[in-house]
Amino acid sequence: MSGGAEAVLLDFGGTIDADGVHWAPRFHQAYQAAGGVMAWPEFEPLFAESDRRLARLAGIQGLGFRATVLAQAEILRELLPGPMRTDSARVAAIFQDAAVAAVARNRPVLERLSRRYRLAVVSNFTGNLDRVLAELGLLSLFSAVIDSTVVGVTKPNREIFTIAVTRTGIPAERSWMVGDNFAADVIPAAALGMRTCWIAPANRARPAADPGVPTARIERLEQLEGVMEGARRP
Repeated sequence: MSGGAEAVLLDFGGTIDADGVHWAPRFHQAYQAAGGVMAWPEFEPLFAESDRRLARLAGIQGLGFRATVLAQAEILRELLPGPMRTDSARVAAIFQDAAVAAVARNRPVLERLSRRYRLAVVSNFTGNLDRVLAELGLLSLFSAVIDSTVVGVTKPNREIFTIAVTRTGIPAERSWMVGDNFAADVIPAAALGMRTCWIAPANRARPAADPGVPTARIERLEQLEGVMEGARRP
């Protein structure tokens, strides 16, 4: 495959706002930092339920980033057993501060990439991803925002990537997909002929996959520029 990439699709949660770690474990870290004592195995299914309830929350489509995080923290608090509860505002603030710092670190990278490639976000989200990106100062960098709730298709369904390709106007074989979820981001995009970049901590084991998948692996989004530049060389 040649190096002539023209588009870069990116996941949001765990990719743009963190270094390969999704919202659930980061919420757990914030919860524990706020004094929570529930262990991860018990916390994880409650967080998954908070995800489902957040998606059904009245008015979710109008919330920006901070309001969305706070809403999820409040939903989660209600799901936790009484003795396990913490201050939801404190949990939200800890989570938000880390995410905003990561976005601030990654914004210059995205700005430079946007001058060379057509960028798009492809995310399983709650219908308000455009508002979240706008609040974080990122929306103008993307030519397309594919929010699963808005388009009615969730990753890992390949159709959501096909929608992204259609909206960027760049064929899959000239596009990259960058994400932290191997099963939801990397595998389906690779199956459509995209090159893929998996962002993950160094200690995360690579799941079983075909040789050459992912095309590249990075630990921080800043490393993506080097990957893209290397792919451009003959």
